[in-house]
Amino acid sequence: MLNLERLRTLDAVARHGSVSGAADGLHVTTSAVSQQLSKLEREVGQRLLARNGRGVRLTDAGVLLAEHAARILSQVQLAQADIEAQRGRVVGEVRLAGFPTAARGLFPGALAALRADHPELRVRTTELEPEPGVRAVLRGDADLAIVLDWSNKRAPVPGGLERAHLFDDTADVALPAAHPLAGREAVDLADFADEEWVSWPEGEFCHDWLMFTLRSQGIEPRIGHLAGEHHTQLALVAAGLGVCVTPRLGRPVPEGVAFVPVRQKMRRHIYATWRADAGRRPSVRAVVGALRAVAEPLGC
Repeated sequence: MLNLERLRTLDAVARHGSVSGAADGLHVTTSAVSQQLSKLEREVGQRLLARNGRGVRLTDAGVLLAEHAARILSQVQLAQADIEAQRGRVVGEVRLAGFPTAARGLFPGALAALRADHPELRVRTTELEPEPGVRAVLRGDADLAIVLDWSNKRAPVPGGLERAHLFDDTADVALPAAHPLAGREAVDLADFADEEWVSWPEGEFCHDWLMFTLRSQGIEPRIGHLAGEHHTQLALVAAGLGVCVTPRLGRPVPEGVAFVPVRQKMRRHIYATWRADAGRRPSVRAVVGALRAVAEPLGC
């Protein structure tokens, strides 16, 4: 009989690509991972890992067994979801990931409601940008992730995942309070053709979206500063160092910054996403419902 926890360990090594990554994902030590794999090798009578420079790689037998392990673990998760659904109680643990503004704007209200309505449910949260959040759900490191795309730049849903739309979040241009356009009721993006922009870091989905959006308006972006957090972006704007796009969800309102709506509406679509084999769990459905209840009055 193959041991399920050892198969889970092998699956984690296959997904993370290293023993240390598997240990982080499973919240155990690297020594514990190595011990489980050694026992699994003795069970199957074959080498599953081989040295690869300073790291390891799966042998042919390891790849074959890891593929079976992924299917077995998916089936186990589906069985657990069915049992939980049959029982009908919202219990256990849900691991919820979300990008920073979602964590700030949605999590407190949703988690407080869940604690009041479902005291046997524990929700653990972490901040992750949308792409790492999707990967965490695919790997099984998170049960749910809050992700986004933009009305003019959509993101595909990877196979094996489902998602539910929570709400649309409008974005405005943030500019220094003394800026000549600060008092306008609305602006065009073309009004900022000669401005320096504060953007998200290169390689992030939102940075790529900003470049695409400005260029679609005939503007070649002049990026002066890169910052992942809206607080940092707005501090740079307040200092007169540029302008930026700022969604309304969870938005701080620092002194020295004005927000002006854009005639070319910029909207983020906010979703909850989860593995398809977990969709029947009452706990997952309860978390999605609580997030929707908090998000509904925010939609714009």
